[in-house]
Amino acid sequence: MAVVVVESPAKAKTINKYLGSDYTVLASYGHVRDLPPKDGSVEPDAGFDMKWEVAADSRKHVRAIAEALKSDDTLILATDPDREGEAISWHLKEALASSLKKGKTVRRVTFNAITKSAVTEAMSHPRDVDMELVEAYLARRALDYLVGFNLSPVLWRKLPGAKSAGRVQSVCLRLIVERELEIEAFKAREYWTVSATLATPRGQEYQARLTVLGGKKLDRYDLANETAAELAVQAVRSRDLTVKSVEAKPAARNPYPPFMTSTLQQEASRKLGMGAKACMSAAQRLYEAGHITYMRTDGIDMAPEAVMAARDAIKTRFGAEYVPDSPRMYKNKAKNAQEAHECIRPTDMMLSPDKLKAEGEQKKLYDLVWKRTIASQMAAARLERTTVDVGSADGEVELRATGQVVLFDGFLKVYDEGRDDDGDEDGARLPQIMRGETADKRAIAPEQHFTQPPPRYTEATLVKRMEELGIGRPSTYASIVTTIQDRDYVRKDKGRLVPEDKGRLVTAFLTNYFRRYVEYDFTADLENELDEISAGDRDYKEVLARFWRDFTAAIAETADLRISEVLEKIDEFLAPHLYPPRADGSDPRICPTCGEGRLNLKTARSGGAFIGCSNYPNCRYTRPLSAPNGEEAVTPDGKPLGEDAGGNPITVRAGRFGPYVQRGEATEDQPKPDRASLPKGWAADSLTLERALMLLDLPRPIGPHPDDGALVEAGIGRYGPYVKHNSTYANLPEVEEVFTIGMNRAVEVLAQKAARGGRGTGAAVAPLRELGAHPDGGPVQVMAGRYGPYVKWEKVNATLPKELTPEAVTLEEALALIAEKAAKGGKGKSGRATARTTKAKAKPKTARTAKSKKAKDS
Repeated sequence: MAVVVVESPAKAKTINKYLGSDYTVLASYGHVRDLPPKDGSVEPDAGFDMKWEVAADSRKHVRAIAEALKSDDTLILATDPDREGEAISWHLKEALASSLKKGKTVRRVTFNAITKSAVTEAMSHPRDVDMELVEAYLARRALDYLVGFNLSPVLWRKLPGAKSAGRVQSVCLRLIVERELEIEAFKAREYWTVSATLATPRGQEYQARLTVLGGKKLDRYDLANETAAELAVQAVRSRDLTVKSVEAKPAARNPYPPFMTSTLQQEASRKLGMGAKACMSAAQRLYEAGHITYMRTDGIDMAPEAVMAARDAIKTRFGAEYVPDSPRMYKNKAKNAQEAHECIRPTDMMLSPDKLKAEGEQKKLYDLVWKRTIASQMAAARLERTTVDVGSADGEVELRATGQVVLFDGFLKVYDEGRDDDGDEDGARLPQIMRGETADKRAIAPEQHFTQPPPRYTEATLVKRMEELGIGRPSTYASIVTTIQDRDYVRKDKGRLVPEDKGRLVTAFLTNYFRRYVEYDFTADLENELDEISAGDRDYKEVLARFWRDFTAAIAETADLRISEVLEKIDEFLAPHLYPPRADGSDPRICPTCGEGRLNLKTARSGGAFIGCSNYPNCRYTRPLSAPNGEEAVTPDGKPLGEDAGGNPITVRAGRFGPYVQRGEATEDQPKPDRASLPKGWAADSLTLERALMLLDLPRPIGPHPDDGALVEAGIGRYGPYVKHNSTYANLPEVEEVFTIGMNRAVEVLAQKAARGGRGTGAAVAPLRELGAHPDGGPVQVMAGRYGPYVKWEKVNATLPKELTPEAVTLEEALALIAEKAAKGGKGKSGRATARTTKAKAKPKTARTAKSKKAKDS
């Protein structure tokens, strides 16, 4: 028999069904070795020697594989078919070196899909571990380690409150910060357009836009103000209009290529609202279940047999007219042949989404993959685009109407790609319009517009931009975007990525003192060098040596920097955005409160940054980095919002624990006036009086409960928004719901809390999700806890880290968390064993020893 090792138990279970009893299939549970998180794990002076150690959670998995090899002579490494998968195989081979003596055989197999045919085909074509791919991994891992363990301490010392700085994450953060600076520096420009509702002699209406005025074609800014727009309206109204031309042109739209990693993440974000991490987690589970091909790929080509299967599925489901005459072949330039994979596609084209036995995000993502794949092999859509020009006899004014008709939907019957903007299409369908006929003017209206700043990045547009710049690779996009959010450098607001103050400071620091290492071209060139290593065209230690020589010199230049120098430099760097010109022409750095002190950049112990007055503590003026420079900034003494019905002033203030609203002022009779903290996501500088009063009036009574007549209330507490009935509290998902929730919804939320077995309900706690069986027996469940969700197996409870949601966590991730908790002394089998051992070794406490201890303590 042979021992086959894959990464996850789910993958092992699927493969075991195909291979049968002649093979022992085990899981490594991801990487089994890594660099210890301490200085010295990579030694540049010793030829970049790397010191690896088997992770505590992985030791039992390595022991299980070693035990199986005692009776089996062959180890087959069947980890993922990419650079990271090759590295896991290499690590396993190294970690099992002592068990692979005496003629044991080690072979490497890869497959792009977990199907019986793909797995058995791979088993018949084994190879050795590809050391060129491994060396590319070693170079990347060493680079990330050297940057992290040498640049991060510089940040900690020179920029209080800053966290670590990753090699690629810092470049990604720069993209987000620079986009925000563009938005802040943007000056809107006014322009107007004139639209008309016209009608044919038969009474059918259509829309047209003014394109010619005074015999000249209108440019975007020609109608610069309302006066110019009104003159244009009068010019149209005063003239009779006739149809000058009607032009209909046939057009075709071809389908989009099938998914690769980056385009899958972009579409999952646009259409499903899924972040990159959630998308890849769902894709991983679909792959391990054998439903889709490997999900980390730069390739868009499809295997010939898959193309033919797709064509058969299209003919069966939609008819022969939807099958193009010849198969569609998609090709892109792979980074190198060893890492080229197929596109992401279903393994069975006849398995439509409605037949898939999966739920939630997996089902939604499979639906997206299936539709994109099927559409990629369908016939083109045939359209007719019509342009109608309507004008006056003297040629002074002319209007244009556009529209399109879909003659044959083709691939659009199944799928159309989402958009990141709201750009205009060719317009709606037009009625029948004849050349030379009159156009009756039903309505003519001017419309004001303002140019818009560039939009903030979403995860989809950020991944797209990183791909365009050559930053990162398919396997890294999700972790890059997740990491900068976990470090509180960036937050997500309504799906858009917004830099926090920490992120701005880190970017300003790195741009000033380590500019080369956050340049887009430099990072992309380094990625290309890693690809050249994996292709065997470059020596990885040579790449490391050249990088290390220049990087250490840059680190050395910052050794004597003082924190005050750093803040001054960053203040100067950000000055155009921190201190924009004032409308009255006065010095933008003069404090608007005291009129004497100068504004400058300051940092808090928490790592946040703010603008403060140099006359502190006599003047306590402060404002956040992103607030406008002016009198209305939020200060500890308060920014007035208005008055309540009783005439009490309502202010928003900057406090020790963040912004808050206050009713009235502190007096001897009322030393503690009404106050309420602003919920997360509420901006102090844009808060209105109405919103402030809503906060101050919490908790909000909803009404008497239909069962017992007791009051049901909604409020915001220590653990977020909630509804309350008697002593039962039930959390609400959104703060806004506190102000809108009605009795029906409140009763439903309270009932759900009771069904889950919340505190005081007396009901058994029901799991949020069942993940599957533990290898040692017993179910692994996701539970809702007082302090957040956690995974449970027997008596071991492991809290979910904030980057893992109850909906996205996999069995593999849960098992790793449970193993880690058990290793730290958590309850359960291992915990009970530890407890028994400790108890057996402990000496009984006698009266004498107790007396001696008491004397010693005194």
